[in-house]
Amino acid sequence: MNTMTCQQLGGPCGLEHHGASADEVIKSQDRHLNEAVSGGDSAHEAALNDMKGLWKRPVAGIGLYRQVKRDFASLPED
Repeated sequence: MNTMTCQQLGGPCGLEHHGASADEVIKSQDRHLNEAVSGGDSAHEAALNDMKGLWKRPVAGIGLYRQVKRDFASLPED
């Protein structure tokens, strides 16, 4: 189990996301961004738009995904 913050994943806050894999942490960040913006948190809106925009630029999206996986793998286990 490892932890990455919203900020480490491109967001504006320090909320911690825990997961056994990078994919779990990425999914948690996605849910967090959607919930924050739905709740009226404009600070998270840019990060959510950036995340959605990655699907329009697949090469950049894959690059970011691989970087998060490397960053996650380099973390000491919780």
